[in-house]
Amino acid sequence: MLAPAAPPVRSRNVGAMCRNITTLRGLQPQATPEEIEAAARQYVRKVSGVQAVSGRTEDAVDRAVRKVAEATTELLAGLPPRQQPPPTLPPLRRLAAKSG
Repeated sequence: MLAPAAPPVRSRNVGAMCRNITTLRGLQPQATPEEIEAAARQYVRKVSGVQAVSGRTEDAVDRAVRKVAEATTELLAGLPPRQQPPPTLPPLRRLAAKSG
């Protein structure tokens, strides 16, 4: 018999979970699918503890990344615009800024 699912955690301190995931809402231009996938991959790595994907973990990690990226895309589309841009650039934009 499976254990009952834990109730969702409702916290006002959502930002404290993982400092490595940057804010994507409010970027100009909008967050790209690649940026959303990178954030999803960071989230999945953090919560799973899987830093390097192996043959044993690849399918589960890839499936989770797809689902998190889809949920993130839906979330960003449903939120109202930000009053100010996010305080930091996502990693992919930081790399582009350094090389450009």
